[in-house]
Amino acid sequence: MMLEERTVEERLTALEKELAALKQQVTVQHPQRSWIEQIAGTFQDDPEFDEIVRLGREFRKAVR
Repeated sequence: MMLEERTVEERLTALEKELAALKQQVTVQHPQRSWIEQIAGTFQDDPEFDEIVRLGREFRKAVR
């Protein structure tokens, strides 16, 4: 059956099935993780980030 010959309901049903399959693929490939787990280690061994942390620590000490 050609796309033009299908009813809106048939097309919607097919679309819903395809969406469900895609959602399943995404869930299997990328299980849900918390935001902290997603970014953990991102800045490991990054000297610029280490400097940002140092300056933040220094600032917090100064405002106490």
